[in-house]
Amino acid sequence: MRKPTLILLAILLLGLTQDVHAKQWTLKECIAYAIQNNITLKKSLLQKMSAQEDIAMSQAALLPSLSASSSQNVTYRPWPNSSQASVQNGYVQSSVDKTYYNGSYGISANWTVWNGGRNTNAVKMNKIAAEQAELDSATTANQLIEQIAQLFVQILYIDEAIKVNKASLETSIANEESGRSIQAEGKMSKADLAQLVAQRAQDEYNVVEAESNARNYRRQLKQLLQLVDEEEFEIVTPQTTDEMALETVPVMHDVYESALSRRPEILNAQLAIESSELALKSAKAQRLPTIGVSGSAFTSTSSMSDKAWGSQMKTNFDVGAGVSLSIPLFDNRQAKTSINKAKIQREGYLLDLKDKQTTLYSTIEDYWLQAVTNQNKFTAAKANTESAQESFRLANEKFNQKMINTVELMQSRDKFLQAQQAELQSKYLTILNISMLNFYQNGEL
Repeated sequence: MRKPTLILLAILLLGLTQDVHAKQWTLKECIAYAIQNNITLKKSLLQKMSAQEDIAMSQAALLPSLSASSSQNVTYRPWPNSSQASVQNGYVQSSVDKTYYNGSYGISANWTVWNGGRNTNAVKMNKIAAEQAELDSATTANQLIEQIAQLFVQILYIDEAIKVNKASLETSIANEESGRSIQAEGKMSKADLAQLVAQRAQDEYNVVEAESNARNYRRQLKQLLQLVDEEEFEIVTPQTTDEMALETVPVMHDVYESALSRRPEILNAQLAIESSELALKSAKAQRLPTIGVSGSAFTSTSSMSDKAWGSQMKTNFDVGAGVSLSIPLFDNRQAKTSINKAKIQREGYLLDLKDKQTTLYSTIEDYWLQAVTNQNKFTAAKANTESAQESFRLANEKFNQKMINTVELMQSRDKFLQAQQAELQSKYLTILNISMLNFYQNGEL
């Protein structure tokens, strides 16, 4: 019996240890962890690495290419003409064999000296593509941060809402117990008591629903952080939320002007236009001549030669060099089509930039309107909550003194609950929208 007892004790101690050391996440910790572990963001970083490889390849294309070649051939001639010599690579070979082999060895180099700047423009375009890949990563990171912030604030709000619902449930339970006592004295109808019971049941349902929503929001946040453990996910609640909700709302125009100069999606769209201009230059270069130089070294051997292998390698050794000039005369409209498509692509990128600027302005305007509206609502809601709370307190006293009926009590109670919910919602929406405006303006959350 001792061993199972020890095992049970160890399990209980392990559970207590896990509860004691359960991590509570701040907003900054959530963001930092997600930046390091989110799969979508990691994929965008892989695209950046691929773009770096494209840069290296295009830079290497500016250098000469060098290749070595060798061929070994075996020939079988069943009826050779013994009275006739053969010539291989310009040399008379007097040996006559039914089976013989030839070997060749060479090195060649080619270099495109000038092709209208297409190679250099390719390097520039790939560098821009690498910058765009990096900006894509930054855009993904910003989107991730926004999602985390929205879920984080939503969790803060729903946790506060759960407290309000639980407090309301406690009041409903007390009212139900008081109602049962009054009904037992014959001073309350069964219909009024049924309303108190129904209200208590509704409050229980509200608590369960709010807790379910809280778990769902935490699940979504864990998914963004790529957490797959079963440990309870808790967040650190800020202590100055009221002060944060009453901060000065940033000026919308200032936020937009700052965002235009620093938001990665805008910078990415501007780089796309720059890249399209280089693509247009490369397309126009297809109509220009191409100049190249080449060089080679070549030697060969044959078993039909009386000379030794080393002597053949020496005497058959050739070195050559050349210059090539290619002038496009008629290319079946390839250059013109490339030019026109590059122009069309540039116009498309200009429209993309305009669209992103409009979207950015609309997003900032929405955050600003939400911040101003909810801040005003929060100021009014605080006063309304205090008034509704006092009214509900007085209504409880009157109900206990049998001065009002159940319907009047429930109406007062509903007004208080609605006031609390309105205050919480406006507070956290104000915090979220002011934080988002600051994030768009200076990149800090």
